[in-house]
Amino acid sequence: MISVQQALHIIDSTMISHHIKKVKISKSLGSILAEDISAPINMPSFRQSAMDGYAIIWSDKTDYKVTEESKAGDAKHITLPPLEAVRIFTGAKVPDDADTVIMQEHVTRQDNTITITKMPRQGANVRPIGEQVHKGDCVLKKGLVLNEAAIGFLAGLGIKKVAVYNTPKVSILVTGNELQKQGKPLKEGAIYESNSVMLHMALHRFGVQKVKTFTAKDTLKATKKAIHKALDYGDILLISGGISVGDYDFVKEALNINHVDELFYKINQKPGKPLWFGKKDQQFVFALPGNPASALTCFYVYVLPILKKYAGYNAYHLPRILAKIDSEFKNTTGKTLFLKAYYKEGNVSILPSQQSSMLNTFATSNVLVTIPEDVEYINKEDKVTCIRLDGYGN
Repeated sequence: MISVQQALHIIDSTMISHHIKKVKISKSLGSILAEDISAPINMPSFRQSAMDGYAIIWSDKTDYKVTEESKAGDAKHITLPPLEAVRIFTGAKVPDDADTVIMQEHVTRQDNTITITKMPRQGANVRPIGEQVHKGDCVLKKGLVLNEAAIGFLAGLGIKKVAVYNTPKVSILVTGNELQKQGKPLKEGAIYESNSVMLHMALHRFGVQKVKTFTAKDTLKATKKAIHKALDYGDILLISGGISVGDYDFVKEALNINHVDELFYKINQKPGKPLWFGKKDQQFVFALPGNPASALTCFYVYVLPILKKYAGYNAYHLPRILAKIDSEFKNTTGKTLFLKAYYKEGNVSILPSQQSSMLNTFATSNVLVTIPEDVEYINKEDKVTCIRLDGYGN
């Protein structure tokens, strides 16, 4: 059995072979850039008006004759002599001779003559060529999470497709004779299977779309065959249940038969002690505990970092914050504890129903409070480390 820190070190040291794909920018939200982006054009690509108003050659005069008009999208060449003005609109091309745009609010107009009531500095309200970026500039760096602003920026540069890291294909294997699908009355001795749905939703929330679920009865033959099929499908395999040491837990043996190498097994933590992590070539396998709260805790702490590595994130662990705990707490287990909790405005409350089988308070948690294995007692208002559960894309 290893410590949480040792397990996290193994996760951090795991090397991933990335898969890169070109996608339309309209399909890239939440993806990670796999290459630097250079500007293919100047932005703006012409001198542009920042205001509705009048373009002039700046002088100390206040009266100008309006002779032309420039709308957004016009490409005509306008010659502008001194003491003449061009009616101009936001985003329109500024005539080559003009050096200043007067806001329409600072002008009075009588027929085709304007009188400037407030003269700005020379050069005001004219966006120069390349004001935002110059052609050839590196404008977005590899590793950036593409949000709506970045995508809008790319669209403004005329870029249609970008190279991004592909999210992995994930297999979920559910084991257990006692499991029953929802929708029918519960049989005697059975329980409704929830882990596959829970894990599927956790993957979907992160952005993994290619997920396939497999099932296996509690026999070595069935488990071995199901693992083989699941490995054929996915880059990552999540197994629910069957990893403990009971008479009907065959996952560990079946993984060995399928030539999956063990990287660690069992962590000094609660919940989620019987977690197994291994790899086969560039495929990774997590055999998660069967209890739902244990499985979800292990997903947040260990599985998600591997998923985020695949997707190209530089920061792949969920964010950690410090908060004041609102009650004293004793850790008599000698294990690292991950406790369902609720964080608000710098304070955190440990929630009830901490048992590994219980999801009811997990449903209202927004953090996991981490109590290290060597900490036996925490006083009220001590600061504790909290893992934020709303930090998927950070």
